[in-house]
Amino acid sequence: MPETQDLSVDVIQTVDINAAIGDSYQALIRRLTDENSTPDNKPLPMVLEQWPGGRWFRDLGNGQGHLWGFVQVIKPPTLIEIHGPMFMSYPVAGHIQFRLTQIPGGTELYLRHRALGQVEEEHREGVTYGWEYFANTVKQLAE
Repeated sequence: MPETQDLSVDVIQTVDINAAIGDSYQALIRRLTDENSTPDNKPLPMVLEQWPGGRWFRDLGNGQGHLWGFVQVIKPPTLIEIHGPMFMSYPVAGHIQFRLTQIPGGTELYLRHRALGQVEEEHREGVTYGWEYFANTVKQLAE
């Protein structure tokens, strides 16, 4: 029987962006869609339907793809929440929050990914670095 800590993931990342909140939000959208990539910088373009209930998925064409989640909350330019398995193709419940807050000199991006299920060790080990890479590339796109 798995231990409780083996059944959950809780990762928090924050990054300060030297850009206005609207520009930071647009960079986040670009990063979630056309400019998405893996931590080893391989392109991984995604589709984000920007409304409550919209899908976040990888479209492989011909009706094929991978569903990563559904938009739970969207309040431009400050908040996007998505729930679903994300990159885990097995039984897991996940939620990610992207919160943008205006701060002196720019914007803070707060990212929190929580998941519950029998998370594979490979994903548990890579998730912190993966989301750190994601947050830093949002910063690069915005600045």
